[in-house]
Amino acid sequence: MSDINDPTVAAALANDLIIDITTTGRASGEPRRLEIWYHAVEGRYYITGRPGPRSWYANLLANPQLTFHLKQSTQADLPATARPVTDPEEKRAVFLSAQKLSEYINNQNVQDWIDASPLIEVTF
Repeated sequence: MSDINDPTVAAALANDLIIDITTTGRASGEPRRLEIWYHAVEGRYYITGRPGPRSWYANLLANPQLTFHLKQSTQADLPATARPVTDPEEKRAVFLSAQKLSEYINNQNVQDWIDASPLIEVTF
């Protein structure tokens, strides 16, 4: 496992886009790894998905422990905890502040994302 205070890891967290996460299957108890985008917003880290149910989100609701695998500018496996973000105003702020999401979310469709998209904050 790596340390978020490592300068290479810190730079990757600030600038990369694509990671893998490993969750624990809510029914099987088996590790489940998938590729996903993450978003750095004001020094905090978030994972979301398009509106609709997501297995990774259901897994994290059942067991909030995950591994955050950096794989673009550096390689690191970071133990982390997921906090579901359910407050509509907090979700709005994150969705409209995440630069990488601006291609998908705007003032016209943000309510759809607030109502139906999973959102977690990742803490290391």
